[in-house]
Amino acid sequence: MPATRSRPDQAPASTQSEGSPPAHDRRAPLSAGGTSTPGSERGLGPKAFRAGHGRGTITVGIVGATGYAGGELVRLLLQHPNVKLAALSGRNRDNQPIAIAHPHLGTTGLVIDAAIPEADAIFTVMPHGVAAEMASEITAGGSALLDVGPDFRLHDRADYPRWYKFDHPAPELLSVAVYGLPELHRDEIRAAADRPATIIGLPGCYPTATILALAPLARAGLVGDLVVDAKSGVSGAGRELKSDLLFSEVNESVRAYGAFTHRHTAEMEQELGQQGERGTLGSREANPGVATIDFLPHLIPMTRGILASCHVRPTRPVTQVELDALYDQAYRDEPFVRVVADPPSTKHVSGSNLCLIWVKVDERSGRILVLGVIDNLVKGAAGQAVQALNLLFGLPETTGLEQYPIVP
Repeated sequence: MPATRSRPDQAPASTQSEGSPPAHDRRAPLSAGGTSTPGSERGLGPKAFRAGHGRGTITVGIVGATGYAGGELVRLLLQHPNVKLAALSGRNRDNQPIAIAHPHLGTTGLVIDAAIPEADAIFTVMPHGVAAEMASEITAGGSALLDVGPDFRLHDRADYPRWYKFDHPAPELLSVAVYGLPELHRDEIRAAADRPATIIGLPGCYPTATILALAPLARAGLVGDLVVDAKSGVSGAGRELKSDLLFSEVNESVRAYGAFTHRHTAEMEQELGQQGERGTLGSREANPGVATIDFLPHLIPMTRGILASCHVRPTRPVTQVELDALYDQAYRDEPFVRVVADPPSTKHVSGSNLCLIWVKVDERSGRILVLGVIDNLVKGAAGQAVQALNLLFGLPETTGLEQYPIVP
């Protein structure tokens, strides 16, 4: 039976984010439905694992396994050849069969309990502020923390009350955490294993599609003005019962939300600003459009997928040949990012860890249009989390993630 941790009191319900499962109680040790192996419950951690100490299997726990992203993590990790699921955690669960939360995983024999597991790596899929409260305890014994929520995405503690409406409970850990977008921070993710505390703050779904779509332009100092018009399937809002997410409200309707205030704006500005610093011009000022991104998301009547339409007024005239070269150089060797010749649809990536990008310059207006398409639950959440896990533990980046999209 896996060992467990206690955890701080749960955050108030008002801090819970859209799409996040509830926080967890202090409970007795949980059973993982026979998924653990003898002696595997101690948290070896990525540094020791990569040094070859102990077994060749990564033990993983998931805190917040009852939501959509948690279910996707379970689905993907069950197919991962180097992972053993140590335990699954969810609020008010008492050795509950996983079929109650995720009927499609019912034959696995897994159970969900309320205690916090110990393992080499812990994924947290939590309301705002809760993972940060648990972080020190999780990492103290060497376990890696991979937070699918927002608690470690932003580097500036002042951004949390502004964009997420809470004061960060562990601001001293923000400088330790690594932003977990592999295509931009691959080396930092690998190096996080050697930090005193290994914390990966995984990106949001809208920022993943948007940042990947725009990073080559930002590195080249080409973002003079930027408008991001994005659409998401309803699963991005999570499983919480809300009247505006009922079928009769969502079906045959498109709704804009979060105008001027959506929390993911801060992530986009942070990461695209850094790309300017890393680019040929070497400064944030090279991309004036990144400092104040106009971002407007829309909820559309489909289950999965995000399409981010990025409208860029470039800082100077560009040709299609130049754009093609920029994007080819950026992504030719990336296993999960593909630059495509025709505008992609969300069905082209459903169920996969792929990001498809289409970029064109409008010769009439001079503007650049970039489309980024992902599955919000895979590349936008669980798949990207597994990709980061692979990097952190020294495995091939594509391990467990090579499934093709599902169509229709």
